[in-house]
Parts: sequence; C-alpha cells; structure tokens
Amino acid sequence: MLQAAPHLIGFVLPLLVVAGARLGGAWTFVPVAFIFGLMPLLDAVSGLNRENAGDNAPTLERNAWFRAVTWAWVPVQLALIAWGLLFVVAEAPARGGAGLLDAAGVTLSIGLAGGAIGITFAHELVHRSGRFERGLGEVLLASVSYPHFAIEHVHGHHRHVATPRDPATSRYGESFYAFYPRTVFGGLRSALAIERDRLRRLGRSPWHVSNRFWRYGIEQVAVYGLGAWVGGIAGVAYLGMQAIVAFSMLEVINYVEHYGLVRRELSPGRYERVMPWHSWNSSHRVSNWLLINLARHSDHHYLASKRYQVLDHLDTAPQLPAGYGTMFVVALVPPLWRRVMDPRVEAWRARHSPGDAGKPGLTAAHPI
Repeated sequence: MLQAAPHLIGFVLPLLVVAGARLGGAWTFVPVAFIFGLMPLLDAVSGLNRENAGDNAPTLERNAWFRAVTWAWVPVQLALIAWGLLFVVAEAPARGGAGLLDAAGVTLSIGLAGGAIGITFAHELVHRSGRFERGLGEVLLASVSYPHFAIEHVHGHHRHVATPRDPATSRYGESFYAFYPRTVFGGLRSALAIERDRLRRLGRSPWHVSNRFWRYGIEQVAVYGLGAWVGGIAGVAYLGMQAIVAFSMLEVINYVEHYGLVRRELSPGRYERVMPWHSWNSSHRVSNWLLINLARHSDHHYLASKRYQVLDHLDTAPQLPAGYGTMFVVALVPPLWRRVMDPRVEAWRARHSPGDAGKPGLTAAHPI
C-alpha cells in the first residue's frame, strides 16, 4: 500500500474543489493553482526520478493497491460531478452576483480534475485487457463526453503515432490552437472509422446494435438528460463546460507528448516500429505521482501493455525540460513554446533523422 500511496495525491483535488466552493470567490480557483502552480514548484524542488522497477517489476505489477488507486477514483469523480451540478444550479444562484464567479470557478476546477486525474486514470484503464477495468475507464470518459477516446487512443493513436495518419500527433511548427480542432474532430472521425472497420471484419453493418457508438450515445443522453432534469439549461451547460475543460486538457497533454517527432517511412504507408524516441519523456517526480507515471510516455508507447507502476524512465527518449504542469502552460503560448521546444526537435532530428535537420515547417506529405 505504501508504494502506491504517492499516487493518491490527485484525490486532494475534490477536497480543494469543495473547500473552495464553501469559501467562495477566488477560492474556487484554488485547484487551478494546485495543478499549475504548486505541482510545477514541487517538481522543481523534488527533481527527477530516474529509478526503474527492474527485477521488482513482476511484484509491483501484481500489487493490487496500484489498481485500487485507479478504481477508487471512479466513484469520486462521479460524486464530484454530481455535487458540482447541484452547486451550480441551486447553491450558486442563491449567492447573487457572486454566484456566477463561484459557478465558473467550480466548473473549471471540476473540469481540470476530470482532465488531469479522470482521463489519465481512464487512459490507464482502457489499456487493460479485462472488461471490468475497461468498463471503469469508459465510465470516466463518458462523464466528460469523450468515450470514443477508448477506441481511437488504443486502436488508432498507438498504431499511427508519429505518422501523418495520427490526428493526436502534433507537428513541428504547429501551434496548439491549430492542433486542437484537428485532434478533437480527427480523433472522433478516426474512432468512427475504426469501429466501422471492426464491424465490417465481423460481417456486420455499421448500424448493427454491437456498434459501440450506440452505447456511447445512450451514455451521453443519460448524462445530459440528468443534467436537464436537475437543472435545465444551466445543468446541461455545466456538464458540457466541465467536459470541454477536461478533454481540452487531455489534448494539450497530447500536444506536449508528441510534438515534432515522427517515425521514418520505410515504404509507402509503412513506418518503422514505435520506439522510445518517438514520444517526449518526463520523469519529474511529483507530476508523475499525480498523473500515475503518464509522463513516462516513451515507455508507454514502446510497450503499451505495461501497467503504470512499472513504466521505466528511458534515457534514450527525448526529455522534456520541465514537468507536465509547466509544459501545459508553455504550450498555450506559441512563441514561448517554439522557443523552448523547436531547438530540441532540431536536435532530435539531427540524431534520428539527419536528412531532415534544418528543414522548416511542415507539409501534409512530410509532417516532421
């Protein structure tokens, strides 16, 4: 249990959300400061954790406490979203003019919790082979209106990462704001195509009842129907806004994780195997506690079946200069992002794709 305990740090967020709502005003934004202020500061103080499980990996992989951490978040997130719904539609309006700011702060903070912890934990769960854990992951994704991520990420992104076919791979020279619509809508299109192809291989129509998008649709009708029943338009707006915040946070992280890195095309449409140097790695200690080692992303893409507690720090992977909290903020300021990251991409090119070193910009045919 003690080994898994540091990964419980994210469970502080719901407490901060509720406490901030009780205090009102600027206090409702305390979770924002926790994620983007305190976490980067703790990363800077605590430094990197380059230790790997090594021979202890099989024991760690069997340790049920690491699974319990991700499972326990599911009822917490559902309860937090439900509490937020009641706060926004009932308690905040009773506070008069100040209630609007409080509702905004609570909605933003719950969305950040859903993006930082909820989708991160869902990401771990949908990669598992058992139906129970995959089901828990889908519940988390449905609560933030992104259930198709379970299809596209596992069967699309991991197959096509660092190639032109992957909408979730950010291209060299591309700002986050150009990347965002491409990844959001491209990811949905990719998931639809993957599900259609799966059904075709089974000899079924895309309209067959086994199409997972029917289930996703029912889930969303249930979520927003409940919001409308409890709070009318305000309830629906709250659920939609916290979802947008959550999956937008995911897409900023996607942008950071793969910016400018590509796999060599061996022949038309055929690419080299995904290797550790095709994703940006970050082994900053505290942010990996918060994000259950998501930032050890290079090893995750190299061997996606590994559970989070046994992901390795890989020296062969390109390293981010700071933890995810810091890089998230930098990614939202394109000139600063390019100043920080473009020299690193060029250094990566010189090592892994020397023929492309010094080439400016991107084209559809050559996205490096």
